[in-house]
Amino acid sequence: MIDASEQINAVRRQVGSRTLEAGEARVTTISQAYDAPVEDVWDACTNAERIPRWFLPISGELRLGGRYQLQGNAGGVVQTCDPPHSFTATWEYGDEVSWIEVRLTPLEGDRTRFELDHIAHVDDDRWAQFGPGAVGIGWDLGLLGLASYFGAAGAGVRPEDAEVWSASTQGRAFMTLASERWYEASIAAGT
Repeated sequence: MIDASEQINAVRRQVGSRTLEAGEARVTTISQAYDAPVEDVWDACTNAERIPRWFLPISGELRLGGRYQLQGNAGGVVQTCDPPHSFTATWEYGDEVSWIEVRLTPLEGDRTRFELDHIAHVDDDRWAQFGPGAVGIGWDLGLLGLASYFGAAGAGVRPEDAEVWSASTQGRAFMTLASERWYEASIAAGT
């Protein structure tokens, strides 16, 4: 099993803002390095057969302009695609639309840094209530899934076990640590 504090410490978290045509947006950024070449990480993040092995079942058309749907979660439209380096997509959940930007950077020794920006218009009251952890903890769980996928067999949390694991003592400890790290990132950003 993956050590929760080791995984938490392997992830970088940052909070910021960006000005869009529609106004000011909040940006949560999360990243982690994986022991896999960039082409393999790209395929794991864009291949409909591999995504459910570490994240969620997905349907739709994973191509430029294609619409996708993650089972029981968000869907959206692929807006840009630059294999094997980056893609952007809308992130549509309920009545809200936000955006994700994924970047993959090759590192020494056939390693890859995965970095994701989640960009959303969030009003001050809602931000004060939920802060970056509202989306950040979910992305921490996604990066845990990817770390489990690229880790040694049996060293992580399989998607089919995620719900039970999340309710376990280790799962709750992981989410508490992730929440604390998002709190620290928010303070570092001055929010």
